[in-house]
Amino acid sequence: MPPTPRPEPGPLAPGADPFHEPRRDDCPWCGSRQLRTRVRAPEGRRRTPGTFVVDECRDCSHAFQNPRPTTDGLLLWHHQHPVEDHIPSNRACRRRRRHHRGAARALLPYPEPESWLDVGTGHGDFPEAARGIHPYTSFDGLDPTPRVERAWEAGRVEEAYQGLLTDPEITARLRARYDVVSMFHHLEHTADPREELRAARTVLRPGGHLLLEVPDPVRPFGTLPTGNRRFWKPQDRPRPLHLMPLRNLLTELRSLGYEILTTRPCTPLPPRAHRILARRTTRPAAPAGPRVTTADPSAPADPSAPAAPPEPSSDPPEAP
Repeated sequence: MPPTPRPEPGPLAPGADPFHEPRRDDCPWCGSRQLRTRVRAPEGRRRTPGTFVVDECRDCSHAFQNPRPTTDGLLLWHHQHPVEDHIPSNRACRRRRRHHRGAARALLPYPEPESWLDVGTGHGDFPEAARGIHPYTSFDGLDPTPRVERAWEAGRVEEAYQGLLTDPEITARLRARYDVVSMFHHLEHTADPREELRAARTVLRPGGHLLLEVPDPVRPFGTLPTGNRRFWKPQDRPRPLHLMPLRNLLTELRSLGYEILTTRPCTPLPPRAHRILARRTTRPAAPAGPRVTTADPSAPADPSAPAAPPEPSSDPPEAP
């Protein structure tokens, strides 16, 4: 199946910032206004316009880029900055392949999935490595860059979708289609991680699994630096957009109807990361009608209440 074309960035309004939303004064995760500036940096080597500011919430420790890039700004960034070619023979790629095979083994204790969507798949490195662990699984890929087209042409994915998982057209097309959805270092690069998790739940079948890898902002190299900025690679700006503490992410997954199965650190190289495996559960249905309260027989009777009619007796009348 040919890859799905990616939507082009929309027209720019006169006088509007095409790259960023208005700066916010509250935390996008908990709504607190107790913010502090963590990083302020100019444009990087790729000449992305603007000065990028990362704020951190003092209450929930969520770090985020403020102001946040718009969806059109992210798509335009991907259009303007092509990615490097795929080089499968170097040492880093071999190490990444071993890491991907280890991530695919996380699903071995469960029934083998029929369909798997890798979000942010890039060149399709993970589907290619995971096929050796799950040979009977159909792997599809989704990515906002043209790399997914080359992955489809090379046979690393069976179906390719170019765009964002939160696009309504893509979400409606893939609704309840997959047994597994994986996101490897993808969630922190999205404009709204909560919307991404909701979209993943939409494309999962009931009982399907969500496999995540996210950086650990507590460990070294997982936190945006304050004084020494050389650890924040200029070519990666404006990424990451969010750095979520593990407790915040697990709480959000449970509130969306996921059951946390396993959580473990995965440390092939810095930055340190967490691997999370969750199952989509069925949310409990709301009560259909008003709640009926049964009276307590030991409670005293209300004298103002009308007396109930006597119940007919089933005993035979006494003989005179």
